[in-house]
Amino acid sequence: TSGFSLSIDSILGYHIEIQTKLIDQPLIVQISLTLTIVYFIFGSINSLLSFVTFQSDLTRKVGCGLYLLTSSLITFLITIFFVLKMLILIFTQMNNIDNKLFLSIQCYSLDFVLRCCLYMDRWLSAFVAIERTLCTIQGIHFNKARSKRIAKFAICFLFIFIISTNIHNSTYKKLIDDENEMDEEHLKRIWCISDYSSSSSIVSIYNNIIDTFHFCVPLICDLLASIVLIIERSVHQANVQHNRQFQRHFREQFHVHKHLLFGPIVLVILGIPNLVLNYVSKCMESIDDAWIYLIAYFISFTPPILTFIIFVLPSKFYKDIFQKVVKRYRNNLQRRLRLTLSLYRNHRVTPQTTSS
Repeated sequence: TSGFSLSIDSILGYHIEIQTKLIDQPLIVQISLTLTIVYFIFGSINSLLSFVTFQSDLTRKVGCGLYLLTSSLITFLITIFFVLKMLILIFTQMNNIDNKLFLSIQCYSLDFVLRCCLYMDRWLSAFVAIERTLCTIQGIHFNKARSKRIAKFAICFLFIFIISTNIHNSTYKKLIDDENEMDEEHLKRIWCISDYSSSSSIVSIYNNIIDTFHFCVPLICDLLASIVLIIERSVHQANVQHNRQFQRHFREQFHVHKHLLFGPIVLVILGIPNLVLNYVSKCMESIDDAWIYLIAYFISFTPPILTFIIFVLPSKFYKDIFQKVVKRYRNNLQRRLRLTLSLYRNHRVTPQTTSS
C-alpha cells in the first residue's frame, strides 16, 4: 500500500468485496459510507451558513470577509469532492465502474484537488488571524481599502502557490490493474496509485516536506497571531488604566478573545493524526490496521466543515450579521408566500362570466 500515500484507496480498498451489494459489504465499508453521508450533510450546511454570512457587504469591507467567503466556497468544494472520491472508490472496487478514461481523469484530479483545497483552507484561516492582529496593532490607522486589495492579491497568489507546490501529486499518479490469479473468476481491481519509483525517494521526501509545510506554517501563524492580538489588547488597556496590573488585563483579554485560540488549537488537534501517520508508516502491514488509518483520514477532513462554528458563532459581529441576513431572507420568503396566497385566493373568488 505504499504507493497510495495513505489515501482512502489503500485504507478501504481491499475491504470492498467485488460484485457484492452495498448492504452485504463489510462493516467498515458501511460505516465509511455512513460517515461520508454525515460529512456531506454537515459540510453542506456549514458551507451554506458560512456563505450566507460572508456574502453580506458588511462582512466584506475588510480582507477578513473575503478570506472567509473564499473559505466557505472552498469548504463546499471539499465536501463535494470528498463524497465523489468515496463513492467512486466503492463502486469501482465493486466492479460497477470500469471506464478507464473516467477512472484516469478522477485518478489525476480528485486527490490533487482535495489536497489543494485542504491547504487553501488552512492558509485562509491563518490570513484571517494575521489581519485581525494587524487591525488591532494599527488601530484607527488600519486601511480597509488596502486590506481588501491585499486580500484579493493574497488569495490569487495562494491559489497559484499551492497548485505549483503540489503538481507532483498529479504528475506521478497512474492506474494499475490488479488481477487475483488465485480467484477462479479472475476478478480484477483497478487502483489509482502514486508511482515514485522512477525518481527514487526524492519526490517522496519532497512530498512529506510540502505536506508538513502546508500543515505547520499556517497553524503556527494562526496561533502566534492570536497570541499577539491578546497581548496587544492587554498592553493597550494597561496604558489606558495605569492603576491595574498587566497580568489582570491579560487575563481579561484572554477571556474575551479566547475563541481566537480555539480555532488553531482545534485544527492542530485534528491535523496531528494524519501528519503523524505520514511519517510513522507508509505501508499497512495488515488490512486489520485500516480502522486507525480510517479514523485519521476522516479527522483530517473535519476542520473545513467547522468554519461556521469556529469563525461565526464565537464572534458577536458575524453572528449578528448572520441573524440579520436570515431574518431578511425569512421576511422576503413570508412576503412572497403571502403574495402568492393572495393571488391564489383572488383567482378563486373572481366571478365567472356567464352568457345571457
